[in-house]
Amino acid sequence: MFYPQQSPGIAQKLTQHPGQIHDQAPWSRAAHHPALGPPNHVQPPTSPGYPLFSHTNGGMTALQHHQHMTGPMVHHHHQNSLPHAHYQSPPNGNGMPTAHAGLVPNGSPVHAAVTQIMTPHWQNQLMKCEMIRASRSPHHRARASAMASRTVQKAAIPIQNPNAVKITDMNGNGIGKEAEGTVDTPKSTTSGANGSPVAAASPAGHPSSTVAPIAEAPRPMTLKPPENTWTSLDMGGVNIKNLPPTSGLFSFTFLINLYLNHNALTSIPPEITKLQHLKLLDLSGNSLASIPPELGMLTSLKELYLFDNHLQTLPPELGSLHQLQTLGVEGNPMEPSLKLMVQEQGTPALIAHLRDTCPPPAPPPARLWQSMIDQGERENMLKDPNVETLSALCYNILCEKAATERMYGYTPSWALAWKYRRDLILDEVKSHNADFVCLQEVDSAQYEEFFLENLSDQGYEGIHWPKSRYKTMSDNDRRMVDGCATFYKKSKYTLVEKQLIEFRAAAMQRSDFKKTDDMFNRVLGRDDIGVVCLFENKESGTRFIVANTHLFWDPQYSDVKLVQVALFVEEIEKIANSFAKYPPRPPPPMSATGSSNGPSAGDNNASSRPPPVYTDGSKIPLIICGDFNSVPSSGVYEFLSTGSLSPDHVDFMSHLYGKYTADGLRHRLGLKSVYASIGELPLTNLTPTFRGALDYIWYSTANLAVNAVLGEVDRTYLEKVVGFPNVHFPSEYVHILLLAIGVTKICHAVTCA
Repeated sequence: MFYPQQSPGIAQKLTQHPGQIHDQAPWSRAAHHPALGPPNHVQPPTSPGYPLFSHTNGGMTALQHHQHMTGPMVHHHHQNSLPHAHYQSPPNGNGMPTAHAGLVPNGSPVHAAVTQIMTPHWQNQLMKCEMIRASRSPHHRARASAMASRTVQKAAIPIQNPNAVKITDMNGNGIGKEAEGTVDTPKSTTSGANGSPVAAASPAGHPSSTVAPIAEAPRPMTLKPPENTWTSLDMGGVNIKNLPPTSGLFSFTFLINLYLNHNALTSIPPEITKLQHLKLLDLSGNSLASIPPELGMLTSLKELYLFDNHLQTLPPELGSLHQLQTLGVEGNPMEPSLKLMVQEQGTPALIAHLRDTCPPPAPPPARLWQSMIDQGERENMLKDPNVETLSALCYNILCEKAATERMYGYTPSWALAWKYRRDLILDEVKSHNADFVCLQEVDSAQYEEFFLENLSDQGYEGIHWPKSRYKTMSDNDRRMVDGCATFYKKSKYTLVEKQLIEFRAAAMQRSDFKKTDDMFNRVLGRDDIGVVCLFENKESGTRFIVANTHLFWDPQYSDVKLVQVALFVEEIEKIANSFAKYPPRPPPPMSATGSSNGPSAGDNNASSRPPPVYTDGSKIPLIICGDFNSVPSSGVYEFLSTGSLSPDHVDFMSHLYGKYTADGLRHRLGLKSVYASIGELPLTNLTPTFRGALDYIWYSTANLAVNAVLGEVDRTYLEKVVGFPNVHFPSEYVHILLLAIGVTKICHAVTCA
């Protein structure tokens, strides 16, 4: 690091006493590699916390640097990047072997046939390897950080990264800032005209649900690291020989950077996965012959340094490290194909290879039903002629357009393919054989060409509406717009009416919203919808309202979600009241023998009794299914479950929405979540940075009662899963919500007046 107070003669001192200078002044180490150009191509780090390089006008060239690296070879052997050259590291490991400079130990040129693969990816790795070798002394990073921060008055001095440099390619062209252990948001890169990586355009957000963490988009982060005054721990170079599974180190769950480099470790316990928030892990310079596959669970990792160990291969489970920017493998007797992949294509290519070749995990055990009533009550209800049963299924299937490798980089490409996922989704829907199936994120093409065709064979008919933006698109593009689809058993129910609710259109119709800037700036730009259907049982004439919706996904717009759900509930109340005015259907014709000719005549005396009459919409049984993108502690959940919400609720975020933020929210539907009696499921959505409930089925308690619900996914299985979708779950949303209402008993009188 260049400091104004630093002596301009450091380079000359380094020439005379390399070992002494490196031990006494770690912040002035020079780690130039000949393949990276002379020292003047290496820019000094911008932060005083990364003091590695000294720049002088009279400094050594890279060749002089390597010629002065003399002294006893005391460090363990490591494999360098040349296939037929194997040399020991110099003292403290702070220089690449002479063979990298094109010289054998006595200074003569190596054979011309031995060539070095030097892509920008590999160049970057070699530079970082050099810097790691320069940090062999005990607590090097902590000492360097403390030295650089001495003049700063702080209660606690954080351990900063001393290894950030700006590197250049073979031609001296800048590749950009490459920082060891950077915790900045990763940027996807593509190749520019000169072959150097350039920043790619930011991806469009997930069109309708929470964005997968690889896109680094905002979402409810349940896996935030605990607050602490320090987040980095340097245990490097202190001769640690063993890390027991019970080590207190694994209780430091707040750690972001962990340095265990240059010790004597021969193994790493799987318990390291408890440090879920690690972004940098340095295991270089140990004696590791293998690493635990559980490292693949540390999905926040961006830098994983394994330099100078004895690794010959890598566990395929590392393929889930979708945010990894650098996997340091130099100095290991690595399998040539793996090393070549890193050299030529970089870390992302190797991670993708490991991900797609990783054997699938064992499937989870079958999910169990949880009964809400005892056996005696169940038997009595089955005998009651005034009780009917129905089942409902709710599922966000993750539309094809949204399921990209960029968005879900931890999912094997073959398991992310739509053909694989759609077949798995269809099998799940068929296996449950629910009366009503409410799906979200179903695009028009897949609804018409796949779901409607295949589910009709199972006795279903369907209704589908895409989101509002389809109106502004061409015929081909609008077929890719996702929306809500509701299927029903046509042998049991008749579709009486269906209505689409476009939230932004409903908002524009409210007079109290017309002068609200927040409505124009925040609500009208969202094209989310809801669908309300009125069904009638063919035997009894009992009516049911089944609503299906998908609220806006972004957690930064909790106010928009509140407005959308309030509009949705208001429209349902209006529609239900209009449905109640429909006259009852005429009774089925009687045969000559005096019996009904209707379907299943005589079952539970359903066809022999008159159809029910409804005085208002609240008497009609109501089920609301959907992806509400809201956790149980949200204002959306509070409003639906309690029937009211304060006008100054925090989820309004101090925005103004007419009567909603003046008087608060109200509804009279008497709703309850089907899991409320036993506690909401631990999760309905699982990604590396989020696990929690976002999807619900609500029912009207005045005329419905829950009989049973499907239990949660096996927790032991979830402990070994990075996120969904995966080989067993075809959407980031857990399919257990499909049967959340299970078998439901309708406890209303025959005449609902």
